[in-house]
Amino acid sequence: MKNKFGFILIKPQIGENIGACARSLKNFGFSKLNIVSPKQSWPNQKAKATSVGAFDIINNAKIFNNTSEAVQDYNIVFSLSARKRDINKKHISIEKFLKIITIKNNLKYGLMFGPEASGLSNKDLSYSNYILHIPTSKKFRSINLSHSLTIICYEIFKKMNLKKFKIKDSKLDIASKKNINLFLNHLKNLLEDRSFFTPPEKKHSMIVNINNLFYRFKPSDKELRIFASIISTLAKNNKKP
Repeated sequence: MKNKFGFILIKPQIGENIGACARSLKNFGFSKLNIVSPKQSWPNQKAKATSVGAFDIINNAKIFNNTSEAVQDYNIVFSLSARKRDINKKHISIEKFLKIITIKNNLKYGLMFGPEASGLSNKDLSYSNYILHIPTSKKFRSINLSHSLTIICYEIFKKMNLKKFKIKDSKLDIASKKNINLFLNHLKNLLEDRSFFTPPEKKHSMIVNINNLFYRFKPSDKELRIFASIISTLAKNNKKP
Protein backbone atom coordinates (compact mmCIF):
# COMPACT_ATOMS: atom_id res chain seq x y z
CA MET A 1 0.00 0.00 0.00
CA LYS A 2 2.71 2.47 0.96
CA ASN A 3 4.58 1.84 -2.28
CA LYS A 4 1.81 3.82 -3.99
CA PHE A 5 3.18 7.02 -2.46
CA GLY A 6 6.23 8.97 -3.58
CA PHE A 7 7.60 12.23 -2.19
CA ILE A 8 9.09 14.89 -4.45
CA LEU A 9 11.31 17.68 -3.14
CA ILE A 10 11.65 20.59 -5.56
CA LYS A 11 14.97 22.45 -5.32
CA PRO A 12 15.58 21.82 -1.61
CA GLN A 13 18.13 24.27 -0.26
CA ILE A 14 19.39 22.63 2.93
CA GLY A 15 20.92 19.17 3.13
CA GLU A 16 19.78 18.72 6.72
CA ASN A 17 16.17 19.17 5.65
CA ILE A 18 16.53 16.43 3.04
CA GLY A 19 17.96 14.12 5.68
CA ALA A 20 15.14 14.94 8.10
CA CYS A 21 12.62 14.21 5.33
CA ALA A 22 14.24 10.84 4.66
CA ARG A 23 14.07 10.02 8.35
CA SER A 24 10.35 10.86 8.50
CA LEU A 25 9.67 8.76 5.42
CA LYS A 26 11.25 5.75 7.09
CA ASN A 27 9.47 6.45 10.40
CA PHE A 28 6.15 5.92 8.65
CA GLY A 29 7.16 3.16 6.25
CA PHE A 30 7.66 5.12 3.02
CA SER A 31 10.72 4.87 0.80
CA LYS A 32 10.31 6.70 -2.53
CA LEU A 33 12.10 10.05 -2.63
CA ASN A 34 12.59 12.15 -5.77
CA ILE A 35 14.70 15.31 -5.62
CA VAL A 36 14.68 18.02 -8.28
CA SER A 37 17.81 20.17 -8.61
CA PRO A 38 19.04 20.24 -5.01
CA LYS A 39 20.88 23.48 -4.28
CA GLN A 40 23.80 21.76 -2.58
CA SER A 41 25.94 19.12 -4.25
CA TRP A 42 24.67 15.55 -4.32
CA PRO A 43 25.25 13.12 -2.69
CA ASN A 44 25.16 15.40 0.34
CA GLN A 45 26.95 14.42 3.54
CA LYS A 46 24.78 16.66 5.73
CA ALA A 47 21.66 14.98 4.37
CA LYS A 48 23.11 11.55 5.16
CA ALA A 49 24.13 12.60 8.66
CA THR A 50 20.69 14.02 9.48
CA SER A 51 18.89 10.99 8.07
CA VAL A 52 20.41 8.85 10.87
CA GLY A 53 19.00 5.36 10.16
CA ALA A 54 17.47 6.27 6.80
CA PHE A 55 20.68 6.05 4.75
CA ASP A 56 18.96 3.68 2.32
CA ILE A 57 16.35 6.28 1.40
CA ILE A 58 19.05 8.90 0.78
CA ASN A 59 21.15 6.47 -1.22
CA ASN A 60 18.16 5.37 -3.33
CA ALA A 61 16.79 8.88 -3.89
CA LYS A 62 16.36 9.77 -7.56
CA ILE A 63 17.74 13.10 -8.75
CA PHE A 64 16.01 15.00 -11.58
CA ASN A 65 16.76 18.18 -13.47
CA ASN A 66 13.15 19.28 -13.76
CA THR A 67 9.74 18.77 -12.18
CA SER A 68 8.04 17.27 -15.22
CA GLU A 69 10.42 14.28 -15.16
CA ALA A 70 10.10 13.83 -11.39
CA VAL A 71 6.31 13.39 -11.49
CA GLN A 72 6.06 11.04 -14.46
CA ASP A 73 5.59 7.85 -12.44
CA TYR A 74 2.48 9.12 -10.65
CA ASN A 75 -1.18 9.16 -11.64
CA ILE A 76 -2.14 11.95 -9.26
CA VAL A 77 0.14 14.61 -7.78
CA PHE A 78 -0.63 16.74 -4.73
CA SER A 79 1.30 19.99 -4.26
CA LEU A 80 1.85 21.36 -0.77
CA SER A 81 1.42 25.09 -0.40
CA ALA A 82 1.10 27.32 2.66
CA ARG A 83 -0.99 29.92 0.82
CA LYS A 84 -3.79 30.16 -1.69
CA ARG A 85 -2.54 30.49 -5.26
CA ASP A 86 -4.11 32.32 -8.17
CA ILE A 87 -3.97 29.26 -10.37
CA ASN A 88 -6.63 27.02 -11.86
CA LYS A 89 -6.15 24.16 -9.41
CA LYS A 90 -8.47 22.75 -6.80
CA HIS A 91 -7.35 23.55 -3.24
CA ILE A 92 -8.18 20.72 -0.87
CA SER A 93 -8.01 20.01 2.85
CA ILE A 94 -6.22 17.11 4.49
CA GLU A 95 -9.61 15.44 5.04
CA LYS A 96 -10.40 15.62 1.32
CA PHE A 97 -6.90 14.40 0.49
CA LEU A 98 -7.38 11.32 2.68
CA LYS A 99 -10.71 10.55 1.02
CA ILE A 100 -9.14 10.72 -2.43
CA ILE A 101 -6.29 8.33 -1.64
CA THR A 102 -8.72 5.92 0.03
CA ILE A 103 -11.33 5.81 -2.73
CA LYS A 104 -8.88 5.68 -5.64
CA ASN A 105 -6.61 3.06 -4.11
CA ASN A 106 -5.28 1.57 -7.36
CA LEU A 107 -3.33 4.68 -8.35
CA LYS A 108 0.14 6.00 -7.60
CA TYR A 109 0.30 9.29 -5.71
CA GLY A 110 3.04 11.90 -5.67
CA LEU A 111 3.42 14.49 -2.88
CA MET A 112 5.34 17.56 -4.04
CA PHE A 113 7.09 20.02 -1.69
CA GLY A 114 8.75 23.28 -2.66
CA PRO A 115 11.98 25.06 -1.67
CA GLU A 116 12.29 26.25 1.92
CA ALA A 117 12.50 29.97 1.11
CA SER A 118 9.93 30.45 -1.64
CA GLY A 119 7.74 27.38 -1.91
CA LEU A 120 6.55 25.91 -5.20
CA SER A 121 6.42 28.11 -8.28
CA ASN A 122 3.27 28.33 -10.40
CA LYS A 123 5.06 26.28 -13.04
CA ASP A 124 5.74 23.52 -10.50
CA LEU A 125 2.12 23.67 -9.38
CA SER A 126 0.99 23.27 -12.98
CA TYR A 127 2.19 19.63 -12.89
CA SER A 128 -0.10 18.74 -10.00
CA ASN A 129 -3.76 17.75 -9.79
CA TYR A 130 -4.50 19.31 -6.43
CA ILE A 131 -3.03 21.87 -4.05
CA LEU A 132 -3.02 20.54 -0.51
CA HIS A 133 -3.09 22.97 2.39
CA ILE A 134 -2.02 22.22 5.97
CA PRO A 135 -3.98 24.50 8.32
CA THR A 136 -1.81 26.65 10.58
CA SER A 137 -2.04 29.83 12.63
CA LYS A 138 -2.89 32.87 10.52
CA LYS A 139 -0.07 34.71 12.25
CA PHE A 140 2.59 32.34 10.93
CA ARG A 141 1.66 30.03 8.05
CA SER A 142 5.03 28.83 6.81
CA ILE A 143 6.04 25.31 7.92
CA ASN A 144 9.54 23.87 7.72
CA LEU A 145 9.95 21.50 4.77
CA SER A 146 10.64 18.40 6.83
CA HIS A 147 7.84 19.24 9.29
CA SER A 148 5.34 19.61 6.46
CA LEU A 149 6.37 16.28 4.97
CA THR A 150 6.20 14.62 8.39
CA ILE A 151 2.62 15.80 8.93
CA ILE A 152 1.53 14.33 5.59
CA CYS A 153 3.36 11.06 6.24
CA TYR A 154 1.67 10.78 9.61
CA GLU A 155 -1.80 11.49 8.18
CA ILE A 156 -1.39 8.80 5.49
CA PHE A 157 0.05 6.34 8.00
CA LYS A 158 -2.85 6.93 10.39
CA LYS A 159 -5.40 6.46 7.62
CA MET A 160 -3.80 3.20 6.52
CA ASN A 161 -3.32 1.86 10.05
CA LEU A 162 -6.47 2.79 11.96
CA LYS A 163 -6.21 -0.28 14.19
CA LYS A 164 -2.95 0.99 15.65
CA PHE A 165 -4.67 4.18 16.78
CA LYS A 166 -7.56 2.49 18.55
CA ILE A 167 -7.14 2.20 22.30
CA LYS A 168 -7.73 -1.34 23.43
CA ASP A 169 -9.98 -1.64 26.45
CA SER A 170 -8.13 -3.52 29.14
CA LYS A 171 -10.10 -5.46 31.72
CA LEU A 172 -9.64 -3.69 35.03
CA ASP A 173 -9.80 -5.54 38.32
CA ILE A 174 -12.21 -3.27 40.15
CA ALA A 175 -13.14 -4.09 43.73
CA SER A 176 -16.78 -4.73 44.57
CA LYS A 177 -18.76 -2.08 46.41
CA LYS A 178 -18.95 -4.51 49.33
CA ASN A 179 -15.16 -4.61 49.68
CA ILE A 180 -14.87 -0.85 49.28
CA ASN A 181 -17.48 -0.44 52.01
CA LEU A 182 -15.56 -2.79 54.34
CA PHE A 183 -12.38 -0.82 53.74
CA LEU A 184 -14.11 2.50 54.37
CA ASN A 185 -15.66 1.22 57.60
CA HIS A 186 -12.18 0.18 58.73
CA LEU A 187 -10.83 3.63 57.80
CA LYS A 188 -13.66 5.46 59.55
CA ASN A 189 -13.20 3.42 62.74
CA LEU A 190 -9.51 4.29 62.83
CA LEU A 191 -10.32 7.94 62.24
CA GLU A 192 -12.87 7.84 65.03
CA ASP A 193 -10.20 6.47 67.39
CA ARG A 194 -7.96 9.42 66.47
CA SER A 195 -10.76 11.96 66.97
CA PHE A 196 -10.57 12.96 63.34
CA PHE A 197 -14.21 13.93 62.94
CA THR A 198 -14.19 17.28 64.68
CA PRO A 199 -16.21 19.32 65.10
CA PRO A 200 -18.96 16.65 65.39
CA GLU A 201 -21.43 18.60 63.27
CA LYS A 202 -19.10 18.25 60.25
CA LYS A 203 -18.75 14.49 60.56
CA HIS A 204 -21.51 13.74 58.05
CA SER A 205 -20.07 15.94 55.27
CA MET A 206 -16.55 14.62 55.93
CA ILE A 207 -17.74 11.02 55.54
CA VAL A 208 -19.56 11.93 52.32
CA ASN A 209 -16.33 13.42 50.93
CA ILE A 210 -14.33 10.33 51.91
CA ASN A 211 -16.92 8.10 50.23
CA ASN A 212 -16.83 10.21 47.07
CA LEU A 213 -13.06 9.98 46.96
CA PHE A 214 -12.69 6.22 47.20
CA TYR A 215 -15.75 5.21 45.21
CA ARG A 216 -14.57 7.47 42.37
CA PHE A 217 -11.14 5.83 42.31
CA LYS A 218 -12.42 2.38 41.26
CA PRO A 219 -9.64 0.64 43.23
CA SER A 220 -8.83 -3.05 42.83
CA ASP A 221 -8.97 -5.52 45.73
CA LYS A 222 -5.16 -5.52 45.83
CA GLU A 223 -5.07 -1.73 46.06
CA LEU A 224 -7.65 -1.80 48.86
CA ARG A 225 -5.51 -4.26 50.81
CA ILE A 226 -2.48 -2.00 50.38
CA PHE A 227 -4.48 1.04 51.53
CA ALA A 228 -5.78 -0.89 54.53
CA SER A 229 -2.26 -2.03 55.46
CA ILE A 230 -0.92 1.53 55.18
CA ILE A 231 -3.56 3.11 57.39
CA SER A 232 -3.39 0.25 59.90
CA THR A 233 0.38 0.62 60.15
CA LEU A 234 0.13 4.38 60.55
CA ALA A 235 -2.55 4.02 63.22
CA LYS A 236 -0.50 1.43 65.07
CA ASN A 237 2.70 3.50 65.03
CA ASN A 238 0.92 6.62 66.15
CA LYS A 239 -0.88 5.16 69.18
CA LYS A 240 -0.26 7.08 72.32
CA PRO A 241 1.91 5.19 74.86
